[in-house]
Amino acid sequence: MMFLSLQHRDPMLKKRDDFEDMLEERRNSSDLRYALRCYTPVLYKGLAPCKASMLKSMVLQSDQLHHVIGQVSRETGRAADDVQEEASAILEEMAHCLQLSTVRFFAFTLSKVFKTLFRSICVNEEGIQRLQQAIQEHPVVLLPSHRSYMDFLLMSYILYTYDIALPVIAAGMDFMGMKFVGEMLRMSGAFFIRRSFGGDKLYWSVFSEYVKTMLKNGFAPVEFFLEGTRSRTSKSLTPKLGLLNIVMDPYLKGEVYDINVVPVSISYERILEEALYAREMLGVPKPKESTSGLFKARKVLSEDYGSIHVYFGQPVSVRSLAQGRVNRCQFNLVPRHIPRRPSEEIQSFVNDSAYRLVRAQEENMVLKPWVLLASLLLQNHHQDQTAGQKRGMVLEELTAQAVWLRDMFREYGAFLHWPVVLLDICVGGQVKPGEPHSTVTPEEELLSQAVIVLSCASYRNQGLHVFLRPALLASAINAASSNLKQEVFNSFSFLRNMFSNEFILCPGATVQDFEEACYLLVKTGALQVTQQELLVTERGQRTVAFLTSMLDPFLQGYQVVCRFLCEEATENLTEKQFVPAVRKFIIKHLLAGRLRYTEVLSSDLQKNSLAALLRLGAVQKIKGRIKLSKVTYSSVFLLRTCVNLTYNC
Repeated sequence: MMFLSLQHRDPMLKKRDDFEDMLEERRNSSDLRYALRCYTPVLYKGLAPCKASMLKSMVLQSDQLHHVIGQVSRETGRAADDVQEEASAILEEMAHCLQLSTVRFFAFTLSKVFKTLFRSICVNEEGIQRLQQAIQEHPVVLLPSHRSYMDFLLMSYILYTYDIALPVIAAGMDFMGMKFVGEMLRMSGAFFIRRSFGGDKLYWSVFSEYVKTMLKNGFAPVEFFLEGTRSRTSKSLTPKLGLLNIVMDPYLKGEVYDINVVPVSISYERILEEALYAREMLGVPKPKESTSGLFKARKVLSEDYGSIHVYFGQPVSVRSLAQGRVNRCQFNLVPRHIPRRPSEEIQSFVNDSAYRLVRAQEENMVLKPWVLLASLLLQNHHQDQTAGQKRGMVLEELTAQAVWLRDMFREYGAFLHWPVVLLDICVGGQVKPGEPHSTVTPEEELLSQAVIVLSCASYRNQGLHVFLRPALLASAINAASSNLKQEVFNSFSFLRNMFSNEFILCPGATVQDFEEACYLLVKTGALQVTQQELLVTERGQRTVAFLTSMLDPFLQGYQVVCRFLCEEATENLTEKQFVPAVRKFIIKHLLAGRLRYTEVLSSDLQKNSLAALLRLGAVQKIKGRIKLSKVTYSSVFLLRTCVNLTYNC
């Protein structure tokens, strides 16, 4: 009976829009004519476009900024005029100055680049139509997924193509340091913000007022990345709440009737930075953004990066999200121009909304065949490592397993792009250790292999959200001491809690996720549920084994971090020293054959496991140093559970 409430959420019943390849027309017509065409986007309530100078003037004259300037002046003893001048300088550094001539230059250039790099850029035109309608009705916030530097260029290119108002885009200050390119980005709609503001009250006030002024007046859609930074692993990152708090504020204070938030899912067949990401996760420093680096990277133009699918999701009404969740009367108690810290109720609402929006991005990600092939090849590679073999996979075996996995993805509601004829399956690119070169040390050989494995894992990770909840249940069934439903639920709850820094798992939804996992496994014939027990069927053995093995690398990653902290961590270990120290520990154990998964070398996995242990209280951070918590029952139980499970993987 517990599954009946879930049937309306069955992912198989969800209707998704069709795609059109927007590059097809570009290949058959003049790029110059395209760039110079008449561009007349419809704006919010028919407003005329706002000049950048007028926007800055509105921000500097706002009541909120004047209040904060007075506050800073009193606190620091500086003259108000000096503080006003500093606010003006901050705004000058930050603000965009959108110019149509620059947009046209980018339209022409990007047409050339995209036609060279990609076979197709597919967009759901129904989503575009919904966006056009939403922009006319209410202020709009665009929330694209973030896997590549290409994302914000792609978004503006698409909106220009479909005659939609170009967004103003939150960009990191790193880009502003790029000679020529930084200013070009500013003139195409980017506004630049610091990575962190610290306790700079004035900077925060200028920034928040600038964003809210653009949003309240509907001059242009506001675009930012909810994940805050590019995902190096192709998994969604835990959402950052700062900007989402700001854009929801005008609705919560009654300054606008509603705001439409549009999640956008950008799915790459191949990401330009894939090799760079793998090396970053192994400790190679990220290259600094620079114009010279951009020109050096032009060699990518000679490679084929396949197709891109961009899915504009259903506009989400902030008014609907807040209904029954937020009492807006609280904002009547204090003048609206006086900044104040969000209440716990507001923080909880924004946090829950952020997770829902990232899940909406995940659900509309389009998965390509390489996601399935990478999943299978990695699992085969792990089995070969365990057996001490270098067997690889026979093409016929890989094909048969890919078809089985494709059908399972579809049963679980995945959004698959599966060509009718799938050619050029590159078995030469399978994950299979090469013979070590005589001049290469074992550690160098291991790290070279790790680059391949982490690159392959980034493809597998694109589909993890589809199987996440059933995989957590499969792992819980394996870890539980019996088949009793309560025992399995306890294991599921523990694993879900531990992995909530690793995956997008909505706060407070443990029971809902457990029921969803049960429902999907029952629906596909892998599980039988009685009143007291969960039983894996004979047919379901293969499915449960596959799902468990999807999470095994993550489990071992967390477990080896626990083991490092128990066995080798010193009292003086700082957070900055943690990743290099744990990497050295892992390399030693991998070379000795005591660890099974090369993926545990990922710094992303190591940082997430530390964050989880800090959150769960097993580890403390005192004056910037990492220490095991005082001996308490809960922390010892947690560490023992994690370390003991290592040997079950």
